[in-house]
Amino acid sequence: MQGDRQSHWENVYTSKNETEVSWFEQSPGPSLQIITELAPDADLSVIDIGGGASRLVDALIEKGFRDLTVLDLSAAALDAAKTRLGARAAEVHWLVADATSWTPPGTYDIWHDRAAFHFLTEERDRASYIERMKRALRTGGHAVMATFAPDGPERCSGLSIVRYDAESLGRTLGDGFELVGSRPHAHVTPWGSNQSFQFSVFRRDESIRHPTRQA
Repeated sequence: MQGDRQSHWENVYTSKNETEVSWFEQSPGPSLQIITELAPDADLSVIDIGGGASRLVDALIEKGFRDLTVLDLSAAALDAAKTRLGARAAEVHWLVADATSWTPPGTYDIWHDRAAFHFLTEERDRASYIERMKRALRTGGHAVMATFAPDGPERCSGLSIVRYDAESLGRTLGDGFELVGSRPHAHVTPWGSNQSFQFSVFRRDESIRHPTRQA
């Protein structure tokens, strides 16, 4: 499964320009706003899961963040971001890895995921992802999770996805995460279609227990 995912995303990023994919944002408004609210002094470490060629890393550098990591399955996607950043790419840690199987090299204050987790349609993949998020996110740190909302698309990039609201996402993450906020977002694709997203923020807290865990 991991190899299939990696092949899929390498093909996407070698066959299309970054502006030709549905998730492209010229300005990563919601993500940037939430992260800067969590770290107004830009002194926290941030990892962007499935960041690919996203321009969020550019915006965070401009805001003064200096401890940045971008993880993606596709080396081609990360290469596109590095090329765009030029010399500033050296200020970022780049990881070609699968979020369901990597070994976190350290811990982070903010875990950001815009539209990666919702591609995990198998329970074992979700469980592996969550295990690594728990390992990588510091106690008191925050996970910013953006997925298609219940009224959003059922597929993306030719793949099935799982749609969430804040409550169902919280149940899926399970013990150790406290929901502290959520907001809807209407993403407009490069060709003018609307996609309904939800952004949820969870605080890492080992004392949090949930009665059930389900998608």
